[in-house]
Amino acid sequence: MVRGIRGATTVENNDAEEIRVATQELLQLILSENQLSTEDLVSAIFTVTSDLNADFPASSARGIGWQLVPLLCATEIPVPGALSHCIRVLLHVNTPRNQKEIRHIFLRNAVYLRKDLVDADS
Repeated sequence: MVRGIRGATTVENNDAEEIRVATQELLQLILSENQLSTEDLVSAIFTVTSDLNADFPASSARGIGWQLVPLLCATEIPVPGALSHCIRVLLHVNTPRNQKEIRHIFLRNAVYLRKDLVDADS
């Protein structure tokens, strides 16, 4: 079964190293929390807010071994008042889990994007 998993995080600055660290943390946590390996990944779509252009989140994924996973980066729609310095991802994965068992991961200031999907303990 193919499922979608959402995730997002934020960085303080438009800095390549910050983007890399935050993206890798997010991706590794999504895999861990959903008991997945890179072999389970179908594809990933990343978006960043227009204030982040120091690096591609896809490069960060390649840095943790996602060499064969199709990856795409895009710019998020610049809605006035929306969360800034934000990196989002939509992963498509092969998993036996049903939709209610999927753990979507929102870190740092991105927890405000989908409070309904974030555990109270996060």
